[in-house]
Amino acid sequence: MLKIQKNNTPKKESITINNQNTMDLTKISNPTVKNAIEALQANDKNAWYAFFTDDVTFTDDGRTMNFKSFFDNAFNHKEKFLTIDQVDNDGKNITGNFYAGQWGTFKVFFNFHQQADGKFNRLDIGQAR
Repeated sequence: MLKIQKNNTPKKESITINNQNTMDLTKISNPTVKNAIEALQANDKNAWYAFFTDDVTFTDDGRTMNFKSFFDNAFNHKEKFLTIDQVDNDGKNITGNFYAGQWGTFKVFFNFHQQADGKFNRLDIGQAR
């Protein structure tokens, strides 16, 4: 924004930009998925792990992997969603752009499988096509 001073020379006015590291997660209709994604976004691994069963099944691009090892590494690199572009399956399937540390940024899916008690017993993730 410019302001004109009395001598008719433009004076630049500083603008403060709020650079929050938050994202609108209201698109996620399943409250447990939303809370789990909030934990991931906040890099809170203890909160993240609390949403899953001890024997959770985890796949990355169709390959079964060790859930805890994978996400310990993800938390070490502060991996997170940058956008939430699509939500399906009653809020349990999330697609969006994801910062994946050393692998860069790309579009991914997270498909949560929820038990009757609310905990997740399976998580399938991978690169979205």
